[in-house]
Amino acid sequence: MPLLLLSAGVARGEVARVEIARRADVGASGYEKIVGRIHFAVDPQDPHNRIVVDLEKAPVNRSGRVEFSSDLYILSPKAPRGNGAALVEVLNRGRKLMLEGFNRSVSPDPEAESELGDGFLMRFGYTLVWVGWEFDLDDQPPAMRIQVPIATDRGTAITGVVRAAFTPNARATEFPVTDLSKYDASDPDGPESQLTVRPKMFGTRGEPIPRSRWRVRGHTVTLDSGFEPGKTYEISYRASNPPVAGLGLVALRDTTAWLKHQPEAAAPVRYAYGFGVSQSGRVLRDFMYQGFNTDEHDRQVFDGVLSHIAGASRISLNERWAKPIAGGASGAASFPFADASVRDPVSGAREGLLDNNRMGGHAPKVFYTNTPVEYWGSRAAALVHTTPAGTADLPLPENVRVYFIAGTQHVPSRFPPVVTNGQQTDNAVDYWWTMRALLLAMHKWVKEGVAPPPSLYPRLQDHTLVPAAAIAFPAVPGVSSPRSLTAGERIANPLLPGGAGGGAPLPLLVPQVDEDGNERAGIRLPDVAVPLATYTGWNFRQPAIGAPGELVSLLGSSIPFSATRAAREATKDPRKSIEERYRTRDEYLARVGEALDALVMKGYLIYDDGPRILQRATDQWDLLVPERSPAPKR
Repeated sequence: MPLLLLSAGVARGEVARVEIARRADVGASGYEKIVGRIHFAVDPQDPHNRIVVDLEKAPVNRSGRVEFSSDLYILSPKAPRGNGAALVEVLNRGRKLMLEGFNRSVSPDPEAESELGDGFLMRFGYTLVWVGWEFDLDDQPPAMRIQVPIATDRGTAITGVVRAAFTPNARATEFPVTDLSKYDASDPDGPESQLTVRPKMFGTRGEPIPRSRWRVRGHTVTLDSGFEPGKTYEISYRASNPPVAGLGLVALRDTTAWLKHQPEAAAPVRYAYGFGVSQSGRVLRDFMYQGFNTDEHDRQVFDGVLSHIAGASRISLNERWAKPIAGGASGAASFPFADASVRDPVSGAREGLLDNNRMGGHAPKVFYTNTPVEYWGSRAAALVHTTPAGTADLPLPENVRVYFIAGTQHVPSRFPPVVTNGQQTDNAVDYWWTMRALLLAMHKWVKEGVAPPPSLYPRLQDHTLVPAAAIAFPAVPGVSSPRSLTAGERIANPLLPGGAGGGAPLPLLVPQVDEDGNERAGIRLPDVAVPLATYTGWNFRQPAIGAPGELVSLLGSSIPFSATRAAREATKDPRKSIEERYRTRDEYLARVGEALDALVMKGYLIYDDGPRILQRATDQWDLLVPERSPAPKR
């Protein structure tokens, strides 16, 4: 029988009740695990909730409130271990990522202390919180979900046209369109059912495929001639029963407010930081933009937000026919891109992500962290800190920091790196060491008022940010040039008139590189500052999966230097060889140590993480250079 916790805030429609199914110590870690379900009941007439699309079309209970519920998972420190702060991770497609990232853990549901990795988050006393917000996931643990009501027109089913694009990596006659997994075709043979194909992901319009050659059943499309790898297809059809998807943002808001302001909450805290990776980083940008950082009692929700690898994009969640599971590779950026209010030359609209009439004076302290991947594509990360046309740098608000982590990819590849779907080896440079330092900096900023490390990112003014066509990438044999790439188009913003220029081309501004092809600006980790390879945020598709002139979504490259001058000259590689850079392994590792120390002094790394960073550098050398010598002590 689950333990039931009642919320004192139920009268205002916040958390109605919490059912705790499991509560147990995580070994001898000093942490306990709380697993259950959190139930909400919100007033559709409350001004704080009216922004939720179709909320007025959802069924209500006897009190006139809309009910919904989410999976809940908390790792809470036992007194006196806690630091008073909750790190609320917005789940990525139902998955917990911060334990693996911050803690080097491999278990999403730790039972023993050993399953908490190196215990970094526990050592500093954070309360870790996850709550389901996404409706379009399969009910398969450990994925965490939300259950939301279906919108109707006074009891009559609502129908509408849904669409999604997909790019197969292999030939097949059937393709399940995951982005539409909760929207089965209600009229598969109707006139709205269309399938188009185009040769490139961006920049071209699709050609219709004759209706007699394909079929859709549920959300699976069958094409008689087969789908060709590397081509982009777009399917549209009529579906029914849209969920009130925007309640996912309410779940994040009200769960966090419950922990901060209700003494009887399962794990009360004083501060709360929102953390999101990729898809969930986009959720946090939209959460702030749409005004959800103010709760129903006009209190601030998140004190700090760490939006990681989201670029300038947001999630398309609070709308009818939302598809939050979609990857956003084909376009996810809409005006406004930057935090401060600025005029959009395309639409004439003037707004900012944190400067609009919905913020309610509750803008949190914000870190935006991005890799080169988010600059090279439709996430258009440069627009976080430039004008909408990409013609000038923008000043950052005092409560915002922007950090570009040079030479990394969207999510680090495993080490040793391997070739997957790209023409080059994947990029294994590990940015999580910097993320650990920045998390501690956020807590000090909120709790103690200690300013975090200065923003580091490429700028137009000093030519470290340039159009893709101006990238000075060296002519490395066997490596395609990225100069002809484009960023795709804006998506429409439904909160602004005319969609704020939806469909307009996005500028592609990217970090400039040095003679080795490594980025000049940003946080240059030892891998980049003392390199053994060129590390990029792009990787062209292998011919075997089609479209070799297009990028593999979210993948970077690792292009090693030649070990010797003779090998370099034999291949005509313009980059210096390893032996021309470092006389010995010891010299290389000493220089890595110097670069590491400099980043520790500036606050971009933690001193205690130094030995493991140095060990990775040792392993990297041993992988690329056949000679061996003892590593220096640190």
